[in-house]
Amino acid sequence: MVSSSIRSIASRARMPLRSATRAGRRIDSAHSPAESEAGDHNQRILFVNQYYWPDHASTAQHFTDLAESMAAQGHECHVLCGLGQYKTGVARQPSYEVHNGVHIHRVRVSGFGRKTTLHRMCDYLSYYVQALRTALFMKRFDLVVTLTTPPLIGLIGTLLRLIRGSRQIFWSMDLHPDASVALGRMKRTQPAVRLLGGLSDLIYRQADRVVVLGPYMADRILAKGVRSERIREVPVWSRREEIFPRDRDGHPLREELGLADKFVVMYSGNLGLAHQFDEVVRAAEAFEARDDVVFLFVGDGPRLKEVKAAVEAKSLKNVRFMDYFPRESLHLSLSVADVHLITMRDCMTGIVVPGKLYGAMASGRPTIFVGPAHCESADTIRDSECGATISTGRADLLIAAIERLADSPSTAAELGRNGRRAFLRNFERRFCCELWIELVRDLVGARRTATTPAGTPAIVAERNLPGLEAAA
Repeated sequence: MVSSSIRSIASRARMPLRSATRAGRRIDSAHSPAESEAGDHNQRILFVNQYYWPDHASTAQHFTDLAESMAAQGHECHVLCGLGQYKTGVARQPSYEVHNGVHIHRVRVSGFGRKTTLHRMCDYLSYYVQALRTALFMKRFDLVVTLTTPPLIGLIGTLLRLIRGSRQIFWSMDLHPDASVALGRMKRTQPAVRLLGGLSDLIYRQADRVVVLGPYMADRILAKGVRSERIREVPVWSRREEIFPRDRDGHPLREELGLADKFVVMYSGNLGLAHQFDEVVRAAEAFEARDDVVFLFVGDGPRLKEVKAAVEAKSLKNVRFMDYFPRESLHLSLSVADVHLITMRDCMTGIVVPGKLYGAMASGRPTIFVGPAHCESADTIRDSECGATISTGRADLLIAAIERLADSPSTAAELGRNGRRAFLRNFERRFCCELWIELVRDLVGARRTATTPAGTPAIVAERNLPGLEAAA
């Protein structure tokens, strides 16, 4: 059982599940195996997103996993992405190549980077123009899957649906311009924002299917006038073979970083505008007198300078900053943590869903979430009993949660095991990609592989099997 001390911190309230979002999660499979086999066939699929392998951006990693999973099913998969990369200073890739069965087409993008909004907008615009021109001259695709980087890139899928008759799936990783409006960076009454909002809503309403990351996001999309039967809920994921628990004792990276005898509180990932860090900095200040507790930020983002400035202003010596680790090292970097931190502004509920939670769960470490009491991340942590949820502004509760975990290794270990178990059942790549495969099969037909006989829901069945942890 989870200790009562941690339970006293984590709110146990639960919002009722709406019938519309429950319907959104369903992946239809009403046809019989014989009917499926008769109608299944290879499809030409185009994936459109600015970032793809080998970029480290979250959208790039998930798009890569999905495209490669579809290619493994026998589909002819093409990706239309940018030649520039999410992280500046990385060698550019060729304009065309085939990687793990996926045809990758890279268009030239201005390389200003993500340091300022203007730089991002220039890169976005250049990708828009080049991607649209390339897509219009490519051979017709049966299905176009578009993501949300950059915002409104789904219009390419909308146009190909109208002009070429392709089916369209819009994968909603986040909502724009909803995010900018919620953060106060734009006003909904501004003409430009109304135009952007109208175009965004058009993409959602015209898509044959809209894939969302959770029920709160589904609620926002339903409010845009999208019919509930077109919405499907598929969470983002991590890979069990890439991220897995590592013992603290003898951990090579902990020793290399001089953290072997420390309790490491880690924030790993993008320090974005949707996140907040005041409570984290105040917690670091509270633990300054304890030389066994270290706060480690791994990643980058628009708020990194702000966090560094706050740390320097308080002269905190127990806070460290590191750059991103390559994907192949995630099992080492994420298991450096003794507890993971995730934060989100209250106003971003249903607009973004921090995917870093699933990597934390995969690493077998507990997670503390600071943000709204009811959102995808908070509900997952409560349901999985893998950590604590802290209301915005309650730095005192964050400090108490960290202190109790630091002083009770057995509690931290139990919460970590709970998280790993829930990850394997619900948020592992094979299970989530199988939901996508079923979705595509339902929409346009698909070819079954020899390793997955007709009528055998191999991945779906795995979520209910015991003993998954031992097989990880």
